[in-house]
Amino acid sequence: METPGLVVHGEAVPFSTALRSLINNPRYSDVCFVVGQERQEIFAHRCLLACRCNFFQRLLGVDSGPGVSNPVLLSTVPAAAFLAVLEFLYTNSVELHRHSVAVTFGLGPLQECCMAFIEAHSQETLRTRSFLELSAAALLPLLRSDKLCVDEAELIRAARSWARVGAAVLERSVAEVAAPVVRELRLALLAPAELSALEEQNRREPLIPVEQIVEAWKCHALRRGDAARGALCRRRKGTLPREHHRFLDPPLQ
Repeated sequence: METPGLVVHGEAVPFSTALRSLINNPRYSDVCFVVGQERQEIFAHRCLLACRCNFFQRLLGVDSGPGVSNPVLLSTVPAAAFLAVLEFLYTNSVELHRHSVAVTFGLGPLQECCMAFIEAHSQETLRTRSFLELSAAALLPLLRSDKLCVDEAELIRAARSWARVGAAVLERSVAEVAAPVVRELRLALLAPAELSALEEQNRREPLIPVEQIVEAWKCHALRRGDAARGALCRRRKGTLPREHHRFLDPPLQ
């Protein structure tokens, strides 16, 4: 039986430091991204991105020859968020800040870290520019989270601001932009007076489908959560108490 060879482990810190020095370094790079509305150039390395992330593997495809290829345009991605993703890909670690947690590229561990950070710093994150630049696909898992440390009324206001920005950029209506995500808002958590005010605002600036508001009123009328839509009657970690909540689902533990 062959004797196993000796496994030598180098120090992790110098290794990650060396790789970190390659982030956005034009030397030896073979791909350039033009990122964000400011069109910032960010340099990277195809082989590393492709082997670390299926998104980049599909995006970059097969290089047709040596040298730096044509720039890859990512105009909707904030530069700070993109650099955070690169740091994670190159070094397997990243320090997250409020301005850099907005965008992920289907990276499981990084996405989990981003979600945990946003859940713990919900109010601060909702006020950032990066939140307003989220795609609908990135916003959906946030609105489905029970662990957001923010009240539903503030979350609804943030969703409206997000939809307004998207409507201006895409030249579409607020309601159309909000449609993919707005049904994850938990209107039944609002007190009757808040729900009435939201209904009036919704008449002036449609954001939420009328039938969704009707369902929230139904929860109030029945004095219980709708079993079929239980998640939308469940309190989040940051939900402020209201008198009618005792008729809904038990609070999040």
